[in-house]
Amino acid sequence: MNAKRRWLLPEAIEDLLPAEARQVEALRRRLLDEFACSGYELVAPPLLEYVESLLTGSGRDMDLRTFKLVDQASGRTVGVRADITPQVARIDAHLLNRKGVTRLCYCGSVLHTLPAGLLASREPLQIGAELYGHAGIEADIEIVRLLARALALAEIPAARIDLGHIGIFRALATAAGFAAEAQEELFAVLQAKDVSTLRELVADVADPLRSAFLALPECYGGRESLDEAARRLPDQPEIRAALDGLRRLAAE
Repeated sequence: MNAKRRWLLPEAIEDLLPAEARQVEALRRRLLDEFACSGYELVAPPLLEYVESLLTGSGRDMDLRTFKLVDQASGRTVGVRADITPQVARIDAHLLNRKGVTRLCYCGSVLHTLPAGLLASREPLQIGAELYGHAGIEADIEIVRLLARALALAEIPAARIDLGHIGIFRALATAAGFAAEAQEELFAVLQAKDVSTLRELVADVADPLRSAFLALPECYGGRESLDEAARRLPDQPEIRAALDGLRRLAAE
């Protein structure tokens, strides 16, 4: 191995030099200060966890993005976190276990087996805030407002917040009788807007549910897309409630 190759970093992994590191740290502090002023408490989950805990409730995509290795101290398989959000949910549910509303925030590096995009890093810095203990639309409104303030602090030009509601998919998938594993695959296909694969997966589903699944990738855009979704999706209570919630969020 020649001297130059010895100092090469793995693909999509990079150093932050002083100027960039200073900018990243300044932004991190601004955002965490904003979260703290809004009542969100800082937590710092570990970089490694046993995969049984780390990947509980996560989909296949998260499993594929997670680096795994054998812990020499215990012989068990551990994973390097690819997303901090499930870790914060674990802290809320099993360590804090508070009654009522809990507001938590976090910031730390995550590691991905493959980059999420062409120019993406495999070691991005993830920062976020989570609100637990309130199932109402008010919690969603608070988080969206906090996100809007964070984007303004980050000075991201022409920032756009994409809103969706997992309740719509769950209502359709449950009505169609999809098992949990099939729902996971179907949801991944919908997120990728892979219409050809979607047609194959719902080929045996009877209308109007089949047509509803095929309509989902096309129901995006501004507020008018919610009216289109109301026309094209079944008139189920869960779907109506989800669309009403999205209308309230869009009005913010």
